[in-house]
Amino acid sequence: MTKSKLHILFLCGWYPSRVLPNNGDFIQRHAEAVSLKHQVSVLHIISDASLNKNIEIFSESINEIHTHIAYIKPSKNPIIKIIRYYNAFIILLKRIGTFDIVHLNKLFPFGILALYLKWVKKKQFVISEHWTGYHMPLAKKISNIELFLSKIIAKQASYICPVSDDLKHSMLNLNLIGKYLKVPNVVNTNLFFPLKIATKQFTIVHISNMLDSHKNVSGIIKTITELNKTVTDFKLILIGENSLKYKDLADKLKISHKIDFIDHIPHFKVINYIQQADVFVLFSNYENLPCVILESFACATPVISTNVGGISEYFPNKFGFLIEPKNEDQLLEKLIYIYRFPKNNTEKMYKYAQENFSNNSIANQFSKLYEKALN
Repeated sequence: MTKSKLHILFLCGWYPSRVLPNNGDFIQRHAEAVSLKHQVSVLHIISDASLNKNIEIFSESINEIHTHIAYIKPSKNPIIKIIRYYNAFIILLKRIGTFDIVHLNKLFPFGILALYLKWVKKKQFVISEHWTGYHMPLAKKISNIELFLSKIIAKQASYICPVSDDLKHSMLNLNLIGKYLKVPNVVNTNLFFPLKIATKQFTIVHISNMLDSHKNVSGIIKTITELNKTVTDFKLILIGENSLKYKDLADKLKISHKIDFIDHIPHFKVINYIQQADVFVLFSNYENLPCVILESFACATPVISTNVGGISEYFPNKFGFLIEPKNEDQLLEKLIYIYRFPKNNTEKMYKYAQENFSNNSIANQFSKLYEKALN
């Protein structure tokens, strides 16, 4: 029998930092969920080109999470880089002190540190995995040495927790053998909840990193150009870093007047946009399980998404529509449908989000895994 409150070491290849403020914010939300039931310490190491000294340590309590980040001066010499990473790792471990179990986020390369902690310090580890890079054809870019080490890390983990079965199958296709149990992304259902405000216009919202090869934002803009021939009282809100880069395309298509371009905003500020939207659109070419779809469900905002990755595993059929990637005709058809027949599954959508993705639900799922791993 394990003690009820454990000290969990979140070992993070991705995590928000001063270098990349939004990198792995979904991992931060997992850590915050787990902290409802356990003490959580985050260990993250990242290169910082602005550093004058070799290593700079940052330790602070953020949202009840003991956050320890080491910033490393970059080096083109791989040996020097490895030495700096190892020295930073040892410094952070001393600061964190004793802990019960390791929760590794992103299998490689920080899984090498998890192996060290298992083999030298006798600490079990579980893995949360979100990386789209395991899916074909992206997986072809994984080097032989990374794949070799990843197989060892996967086999040594007590559990591997991909956010979807689709991601699990992609990992198994690469012979990353281990004990799999999916645990989805988390939604703070105390912040994301239905608040329907009547808007004068039909409002479509899209929130992403604005990478066109991934999110196909240009496809959304082309589709609303066609929508404008049928529906005139609408607007598209694009939220994400450098969204203005699509203004040239919008100008060319004479649709700019229908689009609000909003640069990246803090996570808590997207809530109002989702709550007030008539529909959330994600037109991606590939995905795992985007948090923003689950957040839209929590706000009772219907979703039109491409049927890629693990999205269909968590998409009840009355919560919106799944369409083919790159199929602008389908996207247009579903937008017109939602415009004509607004959906109202408010209680059902919010309850679904609470039961499956709330902080409490995710904390309970991980707690059971920690207990099994330690026993």
